[in-house]
Amino acid sequence: MTRHGGRRTQAERDAITVETGYALCSAAFAAAVVLGAVAGPALLFELPDVVETLLVRTGLVLAPVLFIARVVAVLVRFRHADQPSQPGRTSPDS
Repeated sequence: MTRHGGRRTQAERDAITVETGYALCSAAFAAAVVLGAVAGPALLFELPDVVETLLVRTGLVLAPVLFIARVVAVLVRFRHADQPSQPGRTSPDS
């Protein structure tokens, strides 16, 4: 059900599906990039054990946090995009 009480159209359902897919894919890509950037040097170079452990753990903490933040940000932006800023009002210069 929509906010105005009617059922969603097929186009609205498709838009929600596409936006959800975009949110998940872009979040997975961003998380993978951050994980690679932070933990990558520990896997590629011979570093002291403390530094390697710190980099890998930091990457493993940042990646899921970024994933969740990206999904939420995209879906909230999508939700707010379909609502008019001033419903029922005209622009001041009309």
